[in-house]
Amino acid sequence: MSIFPPLEPPLSEEFAIYRFDYRADAPLIFNFVKSLASYEKMLDSVTATPEILQRNLFGPHPYAHVVIGYHISEDGKEIPAGFALYFFNFSTFLGKPGLYLEDLFVKDEFRGKSYGKKLLQYLATVAKARDCGRFEWTVLDWNEPSIKFYKSLGAVPMDEWIIYRVAGDALEKLASQF
Repeated sequence: MSIFPPLEPPLSEEFAIYRFDYRADAPLIFNFVKSLASYEKMLDSVTATPEILQRNLFGPHPYAHVVIGYHISEDGKEIPAGFALYFFNFSTFLGKPGLYLEDLFVKDEFRGKSYGKKLLQYLATVAKARDCGRFEWTVLDWNEPSIKFYKSLGAVPMDEWIIYRVAGDALEKLASQF
């Protein structure tokens, strides 16, 4: 039995979601990553490559999962419209897994069609199927359209929590001290 709810595309006459587990999809996922980074004004922060994504998403120990939403044109052509990349974490307080949405992106020309909402709804079904105690993500503080959208879904900001990050040289230094 799969740990994922079944996908029965199309979800509507103009939208379908597919869960991807194939190495050949890494270039498409990479293009979405670059589009998201451009939107977030962080394109120079992208060091991923399709090969790195292939290894870490589709290797023997995948670290994350991807679903891609497709717009279905009037002539039946499926056009990649958006993606969501997520992974599972664990809450010691709840004693349950959690689903963490790392990235959600819908191309400009497909915004306003509820495709982002449908991707989030699908991930909510994944979280329920895995008995997750929560479904979380972060949003940049300047991204008012996304903040408004998330609040409209019932999401609440966790203002009392501050994210800390160790990366690059600081990560190297910390690891070398062990």
